[in-house]
Amino acid sequence: MAVLTVNEFEFLRKLISIDSTGGDPVPGKPYGEGPYEALTFFLDQAREAGMRTGVLDGRVGWCEIGPESSPKMFGIVCHLDVVPGGDGWESEPFELTFNGKYFKGRGIVDDKGPAAAAFFSMRRLLESDYELPCRVRLILGTDEERTCSCVEYYAEHGELPTFAITPDAEFPVIYAEKGILHVKISGPASAVSAEAGSAANMVPASAWVSFGNGKVTATGRTAHASRPELGVNAIFELCKKLSGDGFDFSKSPLLDFINKELIPCKEYEYTGCTVCDESGKVTANPSILKCNRDLESLVIDIRCPVTHKMEDITKHLDSIASKYGLNCKTTSSMASLFKDKNAPEIKILTDVWKDNMSKYSGFEESFLTKYSEPLAIGGGTYARHIANTIAFGLQAPWQEDVCHQANESRRLSDFEADIDVLTDAIKKLSAEI
Repeated sequence: MAVLTVNEFEFLRKLISIDSTGGDPVPGKPYGEGPYEALTFFLDQAREAGMRTGVLDGRVGWCEIGPESSPKMFGIVCHLDVVPGGDGWESEPFELTFNGKYFKGRGIVDDKGPAAAAFFSMRRLLESDYELPCRVRLILGTDEERTCSCVEYYAEHGELPTFAITPDAEFPVIYAEKGILHVKISGPASAVSAEAGSAANMVPASAWVSFGNGKVTATGRTAHASRPELGVNAIFELCKKLSGDGFDFSKSPLLDFINKELIPCKEYEYTGCTVCDESGKVTANPSILKCNRDLESLVIDIRCPVTHKMEDITKHLDSIASKYGLNCKTTSSMASLFKDKNAPEIKILTDVWKDNMSKYSGFEESFLTKYSEPLAIGGGTYARHIANTIAFGLQAPWQEDVCHQANESRRLSDFEADIDVLTDAIKKLSAEI
């Protein structure tokens, strides 16, 4: 199994230390200073390692190995931007810590860690003089957590891979991804001030509301919005507290809407979607709350089964919100993704996973059959935005999902297994495409 070197450890430390949360655009840096700094650092290291590199409009970069004359290209698509650090950390989120077993830092799982593991795989192949049958290109986006416009730009202006993987999900292989819908419920000026959440795709971990001389706070537990059941939503906790204290909800139609319409519903029935298909059930996460004297608004992140029409959800929410004098507007949507689970590339990747799954911590022999079939997920990956791409790893399905959570961490032995898996995937798929 791969063993992480001192040089690789230092690369990880420097990469995690860059706060690459998306920011306001500045000249030459369309997603802000942090994402551009992370991309520049990464590509500088790739050039130093002897790789070919390129950048498209400061949005997305790439590094490449293999025969330059080959018309075929195997791609690995990762992102270097991250969600905000958020609350609840036991250490600085943008400082890589290591306790002898675990790395901890924002992005070590999503998605700086996988990008680094792919880079290490490629550099080791380059240094070993392994003869690749085609080019291998690591494509590095910098705005995945907000819009994915980075790889959409690459898809329009860059060279498309013959086939590619994005290691930004879980094993074995992802053949279907739910539709993603962001809805904003809003209304006029509020008689209270309230705030919660910092990103649409995160379960908010803290919330507060102030009114008159009073102030109420609530805490929850953050998680990825595609798996809200893994977290505790602080917006819901806040409204429960207010209800228990006898708060006059007429002061805020939006809080009244949350308290009466969202909290009582089971299985996210307030979306009006009861479909459950092979991609799973609908999930919904109220993620960003803002109330002040100018307006009040709530952003809800919804993950929709592949066979359901997302516009039906918007219509349903609008019909409920209108009863409270609130408006409902779709702010963004991504169509679902559905691939043939019997495609040859998916079979190859499934076999790569089976060959390597025993290297991951917590492995049991029964997992060889339990976790050996392609998956459908609620998360959204770059696979929706760039042709010929599917998600592959790097989360072992039996392990806790810490994506977007406080104290995001990765076991050293699992990170080293990631390098092995990606190396195996590069060798086998570059020979087949």
